[in-house]
Amino acid sequence: MSIHQISNKKLTLSIVEEIIKTNKKLELSSESREKVQKCRTYLDNKMASGEEVIYGINTGFGSLCNTVVTNEELGELQHNLVKSHACGLGEEIPQEIVQIMMLLKVQGLSYGHSGISMETLSLLIELYNNQVFPVVYSQGSLGASGDLAPLAHISLTLIGLGEVNYKNQKRNSIDVLNELGLKPVQLQSKEGLALLNGTQFMQAFGVYMLTYANKYKSVSDMIACVSIEGYNGHKSPFNPLIHQVRNQKGQEATAKNVLNFLEGSEIFHGEKMDVQDPYSFRCIPQVHGASKDMIDYVTRIFETEINSVTDNPTIFPDEDLIISAGNFHGQPLAITLDSLALALAEIASISERRIYKLIAGNRNLPAFLVKKPGLNSGFMIPQYTAASIVSQNKQLCTPAVVDTIDSSNGQEDHVSMGANAATKCFKVFQNMESVLGIELLAGFQAMDFRQNKKSSKAIEELRKDYRTNIQFIENDVEMHIEMNKSIQFIKRLVR
Repeated sequence: MSIHQISNKKLTLSIVEEIIKTNKKLELSSESREKVQKCRTYLDNKMASGEEVIYGINTGFGSLCNTVVTNEELGELQHNLVKSHACGLGEEIPQEIVQIMMLLKVQGLSYGHSGISMETLSLLIELYNNQVFPVVYSQGSLGASGDLAPLAHISLTLIGLGEVNYKNQKRNSIDVLNELGLKPVQLQSKEGLALLNGTQFMQAFGVYMLTYANKYKSVSDMIACVSIEGYNGHKSPFNPLIHQVRNQKGQEATAKNVLNFLEGSEIFHGEKMDVQDPYSFRCIPQVHGASKDMIDYVTRIFETEINSVTDNPTIFPDEDLIISAGNFHGQPLAITLDSLALALAEIASISERRIYKLIAGNRNLPAFLVKKPGLNSGFMIPQYTAASIVSQNKQLCTPAVVDTIDSSNGQEDHVSMGANAATKCFKVFQNMESVLGIELLAGFQAMDFRQNKKSSKAIEELRKDYRTNIQFIENDVEMHIEMNKSIQFIKRLVR
């Protein structure tokens, strides 16, 4: 059995991907156990003394922060918190993202600043290890007091309520717990708040998208190379001298990728009839490069966040302090998720423009990339579809983070809306994959009209692989089927 030990060792995107894909089990390191237990013991002693009023531990929540709760009611307070905050609506989020949420929640709680009990944390780990994934919904979080509603739906399972997905079935949590011989926990002081406060919904969406977006940095360049070959594009825009004098990292990397992918290509290095190319070809390094730089920046922010403590109040046993502050506020994630959406949307946008140029009947290519245009519509409508998707992305790229709506009677008067930034960015990410799939379909169709010359070894090997399942389109077919096959092909390249 493969195990990942939760410890102070920092998580990275690649480590998270490996844990998820290889179904590693989680276990706490002895150091993490000691920290968790030390924090819990400190909190229990603090509450037993009855000397302090501490937000969320012996008070109500939000604007009810001045309502004191007796020691006898502390457990009930936490149970009520979980039940009352499970207000998610909308679509269920993918189980893989729930799995990442659970992993990151365990990581955040393991630092010994949250007051969670070993019993509760151990049950969360058991659920993860048995692939019991609570049903979590896409709507309900303001991304400010943490992702309250989504995390409440995960926490319901710990107290025997709510629903889970287990072995491809949606079932009541208590039934699955009983089947596995696990008992619901009785939450103690602060535990519900430790579980619900935190940015793990936003984190999980970001980690999922960034894992693949980092791979699309290269794959999108490779797909663009297929279009360059199909369009008989110039090599001069990729000359290293051009990019050295601007010194933008992503731009230089993109130009280098293109030259590497097209090394030895008869088409790329052959004679050109036109003086220069349209921007969608000529400016691939500048546009793809800017998106790469943004993806890199967002990755740095997220890799910091997934190794952080983001619940509230934060407990410091060694300093004898319990501090109520704002680490649950999702602003660092919201603003970068909005930026990530822009970066991904631009990759899709310039991709659609290349599709448009490929079907225009220029550069010795037939109109709509089909031998008998008129009788056949060819690639006319796939470009419509790509344009529709790109247009939707423009709407989805309206920033979420600039909005804020008062909640909890004005106590929570500035919120990040980071959860909305996450879910709309996720749609932009899916849309980008679709447009790139259409471009690859059109690009190889165009290349197949240039059979007198060969492309590079890398592109020819890609074409051979592609053509095992997706054939040249001689006459009109159900393009929906072919587009979907192409999209699935590029997904396999990154997954």
